[in-house]
Amino acid sequence: MTRRKGRKQRRKIITAILIVLLAIALILYLNINNKYTNKKILKEEKTLIAKQTKLEEGFKLKGYTLETPNIILNPYDNSPLTALVLFETNKEVQVKVTVHGKDKLSTISHTETNKTKEHYIEVLGLYPDKLNKVTIEYQDDEGIHKKDLEIKTEKLPDDFVIATSVKADKTKLDESFYFFSPASRGYTSAYDVNGDVRWYLSNNAVWRIKRLANGHLMTSTERLINFPYYMTGLYEMDMLGKIYNEYTIPGGYHHDYYEMENGNILVASDDFNNEDGTVEDYIVEIDRKTGNIVKSFDLKDILNMEDGQSENWTAYDWFHNNSVWYDKKTNSITLSGRHQDAVINIDYKSGKLNWIIGDSANWSKEYQKYFFKPVGNNFEWQWSQHAAMVTPEGYIFILDNGNNKSKDKKKYVAAENSYTRGVMYKININNMTIEQVWEYGKERGSSFYSPYISDVDYLSENHYIVHSGGIVSVDGKPSNQPAGLTIGNTKLKSDTVELMNNKIIYELVLPTNYYRVEKMKIYQDNDFSLGKAKRLGELNKTEITKTKLLGLNKAKKIDEEYKKHNVKFTKEEDRLVLTGRFQVKTNVKVILYKNLISKVYDFRVNRRPYTALCIDVFSEDENENGLVISRYVNSKGLKGKYSIYLDINGKLYNTKELVEF
Repeated sequence: MTRRKGRKQRRKIITAILIVLLAIALILYLNINNKYTNKKILKEEKTLIAKQTKLEEGFKLKGYTLETPNIILNPYDNSPLTALVLFETNKEVQVKVTVHGKDKLSTISHTETNKTKEHYIEVLGLYPDKLNKVTIEYQDDEGIHKKDLEIKTEKLPDDFVIATSVKADKTKLDESFYFFSPASRGYTSAYDVNGDVRWYLSNNAVWRIKRLANGHLMTSTERLINFPYYMTGLYEMDMLGKIYNEYTIPGGYHHDYYEMENGNILVASDDFNNEDGTVEDYIVEIDRKTGNIVKSFDLKDILNMEDGQSENWTAYDWFHNNSVWYDKKTNSITLSGRHQDAVINIDYKSGKLNWIIGDSANWSKEYQKYFFKPVGNNFEWQWSQHAAMVTPEGYIFILDNGNNKSKDKKKYVAAENSYTRGVMYKININNMTIEQVWEYGKERGSSFYSPYISDVDYLSENHYIVHSGGIVSVDGKPSNQPAGLTIGNTKLKSDTVELMNNKIIYELVLPTNYYRVEKMKIYQDNDFSLGKAKRLGELNKTEITKTKLLGLNKAKKIDEEYKKHNVKFTKEEDRLVLTGRFQVKTNVKVILYKNLISKVYDFRVNRRPYTALCIDVFSEDENENGLVISRYVNSKGLKGKYSIYLDINGKLYNTKELVEF
C-alpha cells in the first residue's frame, strides 16, 4: 500500500511538472509568435532631457581659444536666438560678453561670476534673421583680450507674432525684456524696448514663465497630461533652453505656480480621481529636491461649490483657480477663483479660509463673515479676475477682467460697454473693510477689455505692469468669450502697459492673445554648467480596469472603420500615449497583452462644458468625425514587451504594435 501511494504521489508530481513545462512552452511559443506577428515595436520618443544629454556630448572645448572659439547656435535645439561660445584660456579670468543692439538700451552685456580657464559663454538676445555682432573680452596681466564675432541666426517661424505697436519712454527704461506666454498661436517669447523679438522657445511651453531665486526659469513641460491644457508638470531651465530639473506632478500643472522661500513650489494642479470629477480646485506643494508632494489643498473642503456662481460656472469647473501666491508675513495663500468672482485667502498651516474679496451676492449665509465691507470713494469689485498677488505694502493687486460686472443677469454689462483694469485694494482684517487705492484700465474702455486671461505685475512702488492679454473682437465687436470659444470673424490683440507714477512709460501691442507677461533681464548672475537633468516626481497611477487570461482570439485586423479614428500610439519614457478621434461617449479600451494575461485600461470619451478655455494651443478639435482625445497608460509596474490591442465600443482590434517598457 505504501509503495502504491508513493507511485501515485510521483505520478502527480511528474504530471504537475509536465503541466508547468507545457505552460512555459506555450508562453514561450505565444511570445515568439507575438514577436513576429506584431510587426512594429514602438520607438521611444526622445524627451528634451534625453536630447540635451546627447547634445552636450558634442560641446567640445579642448583646443579652442578666444581667437578661434567653438560657436554653437541654438545649443539645446529649443532656444533659437541663443548661442554658446566655448574656449579655453591659459589663466583663470572672467569673460564679458556683449550682444550689440540697435541702441544703448537694446545692447546687453554680461560678465561671468567666477574666474576659470574653461569658458562656456552664454550669448543671449540675438536678433532673428541677422548677422549679429557679439563681442567677447577678458583682461589678464598681459592686458585686454577682445574678439568680435558674427553670429547668423535663422528667420522666425512663419506663424511668429510681430508687434504692431510699441511706445517707449527710454529715459525711464532699462535693458530688460518683456516675456510673454501664449494663449493662442504664438511662442513663449521675449521682446525688447524697441518691440523686437530677442528670445523664444520653440517647444510648446505654456502658462507662466518666471525667474526663480537661483536665476533659472520655470515653465511648463510640452507634454499634455489631459485636455484641454493640463500639462505633466514643470521644467527648471535656463535661457539657453537647458533643463536642470523636470517636475512631474500626478495631477499635472495649469495656470500658475509660486516659489516659496524654502525653494518649494506651490502649484495649481488637479485631482483627476476626485469623486466629483472637478478640475482647477487643487493646490499642491512640491518638494524642490525630491519632486514629492508634501502638502495639498482641496478647495472643495474649504468652499461651497454651488456658491457665488458667475456666468462661466460649471459643476465641472466651479472655481477655476488661475493664480497662486504665498505671503510669508501672514503665512497664507491667496488664490483667484474666476468662476466665483472671488479672490480667497487661506491659512497655509491649517488650510482654513481667512477672507474673500468679491461681491457677496449668491453666497451662503455661513460665508458672509469672510467678505469685506467697501469704504472710500470710487469703489468697484473685481469680476472673473486673474493674477491675484500681495504687494510689499500688503495691498491685494488683481487683474480685474470685468466680465458682466454683476451676478444678476438683469444687470449684466455688455462687452462693448465693459473694461479690464489693474486694481489694488487695501484690506483691514480687524474690521473687515476694503478700500480701492489704485486702478488703471477703466479709462481705456472696451478697447482694453479682455474677457479672459491677462496679468498684473508689481515692479516697485508706483511702478506696475497691466497686461490686457485677451482682447477679442468678433465681426468687429468686442467679445465676452475667450478666443477658443468664439465663432465668426475673430480678431485677437494683446495690449501690455508699463506705468510709473501713473504715466505710461512703455506699451506693446501684439496681434494675438497672450496669457501672462513678466519683465526680466535676460542675463542673471549665475554661470552656465553642464550635466544631466534630474527627473523628479511621477505621473498619476493608471488604474487597470480588469486583468484577464487570453480572450483576444476575436481581435479584428485593422480595417477602414479603425483607420477613421486616426489612432496613434506613442511611447514616452514614462508612459504609453493614445491619441485619436472618437465620437463622444465612445468606450475606448487599451489592452496590453503579455504571457497569456491582458491588462485592460478603460478610457471613456467625454466632452466637457468648457466656459473658460484659457489657452487653445492644445484645444480639443471636434468635428463631424468626433473629438480628438489624448489618454495615457503609466508605465510604472510594467516590464517587458506587450502587444497593444484597442477595443472601440466592443470591437477588438489587433494594432500589430508592440510596446516595450
